[in-house]
Amino acid sequence: MKRIAYEISDLDKVDAAILTGLVQNARISMADLSRQVRLSAPSVAERVKRLEEAGIITGYHANIAPAAIGLPISAWLRIRPVPGEMQRVAKIIQGIPEVTQCDRVTGEDCFLARVHLASVADLERVLDLIVPHAMTHTSIIQSSPVEQRLPPLPE
Repeated sequence: MKRIAYEISDLDKVDAAILTGLVQNARISMADLSRQVRLSAPSVAERVKRLEEAGIITGYHANIAPAAIGLPISAWLRIRPVPGEMQRVAKIIQGIPEVTQCDRVTGEDCFLARVHLASVADLERVLDLIVPHAMTHTSIIQSSPVEQRLPPLPE
């Protein structure tokens, strides 16, 4: 898909309202979204298309509660590969289905990965895949006072 030039300074209040509406309900109809932002449905659809083409909207998602599907344990893994193992560790992490998010980060650790698991035994199994090639620090998530949300948009 060809991306069009779209600068953050090009976002206006209507674009911000469209993004907010879509984040709140990705299944909203263009008609309902147009009523929320007080524009015609064709105008809103065109703006959404532009935001998609610019790479600002990258997809539409359903949020699933891991505990509701039998994965009550969530944790963050801080991962520091041993020297020379960075690429191997990245490939290992990519191949672990329980890893639902992973970022390469600065600082002592190289990767920060989020996992969702059925049991502590599953956590041990996941760590055993990584540990021969990296050191890990694990933090079990107790709760998430801030769920994933939209970053601040220009006013």
